[in-house]
Order: sequence, then C-alpha cells, then structure tokens
Amino acid sequence: MRRLPAALFFVLLAASAQQKPSPSAPRKAPDKPAGVSPREQADLETALAEAGGNPFEYLLAIEKHLEKYPDSARRPELERAAVRAAVQAGDDGRTILYGERVLARQPDDLQILESVSRALLANDSPEGISEDQAERALKYARRYETIVQQMRTNAARPGTNRAEWQNESDRGIAMALRYEARASGDLGRAEEAVALAQRSFDTDPNAESAREKARWLERLGRTDDAIRALADAFTIPDAHTTDAARARDRGRMGELYARRNGSEAGLGDLVLEAYDRNVALVHARELRLHANNPNAQLTNPMEFTLGGVDGSKLAMASLKGKVVILDFWATWCGPCRAQHPLYEQAKRRFRDNPNVVFLSIDSDDDRTLVKPFLDEVKWTDRVYFEDGLSRALDISSIPTTIVIGRGGKVSRRMNGYVPERFVDMLSDRISEALKN
Repeated sequence: MRRLPAALFFVLLAASAQQKPSPSAPRKAPDKPAGVSPREQADLETALAEAGGNPFEYLLAIEKHLEKYPDSARRPELERAAVRAAVQAGDDGRTILYGERVLARQPDDLQILESVSRALLANDSPEGISEDQAERALKYARRYETIVQQMRTNAARPGTNRAEWQNESDRGIAMALRYEARASGDLGRAEEAVALAQRSFDTDPNAESAREKARWLERLGRTDDAIRALADAFTIPDAHTTDAARARDRGRMGELYARRNGSEAGLGDLVLEAYDRNVALVHARELRLHANNPNAQLTNPMEFTLGGVDGSKLAMASLKGKVVILDFWATWCGPCRAQHPLYEQAKRRFRDNPNVVFLSIDSDDDRTLVKPFLDEVKWTDRVYFEDGLSRALDISSIPTTIVIGRGGKVSRRMNGYVPERFVDMLSDRISEALKN
C-alpha cells in the first residue's frame, strides 16, 4: 500500500518532527541527555558507528544497546529510531513492535501511526491477517485520519501554499481511509470497506484507492462493479502507481470481464470510457485546488500573480518589456534590514526611468508578521508576498536580488550583498539589462 508523502511528516509536534535518515546517511548517537552515563554514551556511539548506513544493522545495534541498558534514559528516542530503521529495512514485525511502544507514549505521532497501520495490514495472503491485527490497524488509521482532518483546517504548512497544503492533506486522508478499508474488509465488513475505499478515491482520485475498492467489490460478488473499479485503477492519471501495478490491474480486469462476458470483446470501450471519466475528474479537482492559487502550475515568473500585503494584486505580465528587480527578504532577516537603505539608494538612481521596476518580495512563512513589521520600521514601498516565486526562481537564501531583463528572462542573480559595493553593482546590472 502506498505510504504518505514525506511532506506531511514535518508538521508534527516537536517530539516527532525528526526526519527519517536515508539508508546511506552517516549515523551517530544524539547528544547525551541527563541520566545517561559517559560509558553508555560511548557504547552507543560505537555501536551506531559500526552499524554504518545499513538500516538492519542499525536496528540490531539499538536492540543490543537496550538489552545491555534496559533502564536507559534513551529508551523512548531509541525505540522511535528503531521504528524508522525497521521501516527502512522492510521489517514489518519490528515496525509494529517498536511502533506500538512509541504510540503508547505518543498516540498522536503521525509518522508512527502511518508506519504501524501499514505494517499491520501488510499481509496479502488469502488468509489475510488476524482479527486483532485488523482491529489495531483500524484504530491507528482512524486516529491518523482524525489528526490530519484537524490539521487540514489549519494554516498551510510553512513552505507550501494553500493549494499544495490541501493536496497533501487530501492524500493523507485518502491513505488513512484506504487503510481503514483494508482493515474493515479483513474484519469481514466488505460493504463498509467498499464505502471507505470510495471515500478515499473521492478525496484523492488515485489508482490504489480504486484497486482497494475493486478488491472488496470482487469479494462481494459484484463483478461488474469490480471491473469498473479496476478500469479506474488502470486509467486514472496517477504518477505514484507503477507500470507493473497497472499491468496487474489490466490482467485482472480482463480476466473478470472475459469470465463474465465470454471474451474481452467490448472491454476496450469500457476502458476508454473510464479514461475519459478519470481525466475529467482529475482535471476538475486540480481546478478546484488551484482556484485560489493561480501560480500553482507556473514556472515562468513573468506569468505569476502576486498578492500585496495591502490586499492588491500584481500580474507580473503587466511588467513585460521592463527591467524588474526582485528583492527577496523576510522580517526575521537581519541582513535584509541592513540592505534596505541600499535598495532605496539604487531606486533613486532610476526613479525617472519608467522601464525600471523595483519589487519588494516578502518570504515569511507567517504572513501575519509582515504588516506589523512594516509599520514598525516605517518602510513605505509596496510589498508583495512571494506566492511561489521562490520555487520558480530557486531562491535558497535571503537576501537575494533577481534582475529580470526586458525580454522576461533572468538577467542577473545576487545572493547576499557587499555593503560598500551593492548600490554600484546593482546599478551596473540594471543598466546592462536595459541595453539588452
């Protein structure tokens, strides 16, 4: 079953906001907390260093350490690290073992809830899983759904816009509903499983949710409906499904259709109908998601529309043919404050040239901070939010200055600034862009 996109993992409470290390990343013991002896710290550092980048060896090193130090003050963090290592190693048993220990202490840990739910449902044998496993998986998946539903109503995660946040939240909820469908079906509640899988598909149309729906429709003997669900799984535009999975969907769909109708004659029409239906469905969803975010699919900065702190809107296209200087800054950025008077000097040099436009672009995650800041420092220039420009222009640090030439292409990029030379350097770059 498909796992949650990593993006949602980083909106957790501080206790669960650690990123999962890559299998090849160097491992080391965290700083020594209170209650950990120097000897234990040294033993842990040695054990993890010897494990290297192998997640299974890393997992064994943690287990051996906890056997040697059963009362370790590090147990909570090490058991959480063990879950991450077990997931990377593909060890469902240990994912469940350590994950449920973590959840006993931190019941709202999204990453662990997802990992444990998936591991409990991982058995795809005809016999399925035990009733106890299914009940536990259902409990964790429902808890996951509840948390993400609550998060969905909050402000967007820092670094994302509202449409991206909505999309991420929808995918998380759809995944939880899909886990709930599998658990309910394994508990013998196939009708409930179909309804949950349909809700999952409605929330985030994707192949795996359609596949899950087909699984339980077939179990109920509703062959025609199962064929249509497999046609959805086969045709839905979904970058996360694999060619192998689509091939399996095609094979099972053809098998059921031939068994029902004597041959595959007419199946092509059903598939084409499903394709048209699902392309339209995905397109309509994208339009809804991005109704308030006109920049979501754009890559050309001169096609963006920027929102102003004062509520105004600026279509960058209205500035085509001009040299546009973008000043990326944030309220928390000390160097940005120091650079601001230098921008004012450069602006004065070109104030009589209608073909030169300076734009102040705020990069704060929390937009509510910006107007009070501007009032406090008494900056008079109009300020716009970055609204995706940082992504389009690959802004990785601030202050950054971008000069866009009259043809609409980036002419110059200035990361940081040299105080004594900035005004002259920027002026030279603007003059150069005017000539080209």
